[in-house]
Amino acid sequence: MGALSTMLKHPDDIYPLLKLKIASRQIEKQIPAEPHWAFCYTMLQKVSRSFALVIQQLGTELRNAICLFYLVLRALDTVEDDTSVATDVKVPILLAFHRHIYDPDWHFACGTNNYKVLMDEFHHVSTAFLELGKGYQEAIEDITKRMGAGMAKFILKEVETIDDYDEYCHYVAGLVGLGLSKLFHAAGKEDLASDSLSNSMGLFLQKTNIIRDYLEDINEIPKSRMFWPRQIWSKYVDKLEDLKYEENSEKAVQCLNDMVTNALIHMEDCLKYMAALRDPAIFKFCAIPQIMAIGTLALCYNNIEVFRGVVKMRRGLTAKVIDRTKSMDDVYGAFFDFSSILKSKVDKNDPNATKTLSRVEAVQKLCGDSGALSKRKSYIANREQSYSSTLIVALFIILAIIYAYLSASPRI
Repeated sequence: MGALSTMLKHPDDIYPLLKLKIASRQIEKQIPAEPHWAFCYTMLQKVSRSFALVIQQLGTELRNAICLFYLVLRALDTVEDDTSVATDVKVPILLAFHRHIYDPDWHFACGTNNYKVLMDEFHHVSTAFLELGKGYQEAIEDITKRMGAGMAKFILKEVETIDDYDEYCHYVAGLVGLGLSKLFHAAGKEDLASDSLSNSMGLFLQKTNIIRDYLEDINEIPKSRMFWPRQIWSKYVDKLEDLKYEENSEKAVQCLNDMVTNALIHMEDCLKYMAALRDPAIFKFCAIPQIMAIGTLALCYNNIEVFRGVVKMRRGLTAKVIDRTKSMDDVYGAFFDFSSILKSKVDKNDPNATKTLSRVEAVQKLCGDSGALSKRKSYIANREQSYSSTLIVALFIILAIIYAYLSASPRI
């Protein structure tokens, strides 16, 4: 009933959801035959369905390089995240990981579920990596080396200041932005973007994840992981874990809004980076996660549920973003809409209200000056057309029949 209720509230989610489902089924049919590549693409779907979907539009060579780049860094992240691994064991592995990717005999048992399988059978990733062109290998090795060193540094160091926070996010995500820019350039598809803009692309995504994942990280067993900077949270509570307690709800929301406001500073750089992209497939690959980030921040802002459970965009809205994002006009429209939603939630009594509004209004002006706002469909719910439940059910049945037919049809 929950899914049907959501569809009745958001009927225009149905068609994008159907398209997304069909696209996901097509990906499953396109797994390469070679065992090592089959493992890599199957594993990619298991650890990130959305990422597996958005890279499919890329050319084979670049898609393979980015698939392996993601899996290598996901494996590195699995080592860092496993709090059951002793520091004196973990740090040397992080520092040497860029060499391990060249060794098909190397593996290290850690992680859980799909991540454990990735680590146990890492030889498949290394075997595929050795088939990449040298330019791709060097770019992946360089970023893996720098990221491993940064992760090792912050295993031994707390995130105290905002500068520490930016530095940590640079190591675990900003470097991903730099690496992707290098891969795009190595493929001959794009000019090499500046490190500053590439870094902001990563920081915007990472800060969004850190904000959204507060409760999961603070409740990590056997030891919590804390990435919110003390310089921010200490203004509101004595200990970071105090934010999850109901008696601190008001202060928790103020701290959350402070964290979101900090993330918003990267929006203009992200828009500049995306506006410079030339290749349509690379553009869509980069743009969808950024729109998801501003959408998630709009959902998290002023929302006590961040400290109570999981806060994320509904599947239908995600499908809509994937379906609609084709040009920079679409990005400007999405950023304007989601920043408008965030702006509508700002309480003038919030300690950071002035700063929040300033950053939101700056990006809204940039989007407005683009001239794109009259050319797109809005993401704001109260502008969406409503339909009767009978019509929606009928439409859903028709689309389900179409989906069943397409899924059963033999490929030509």
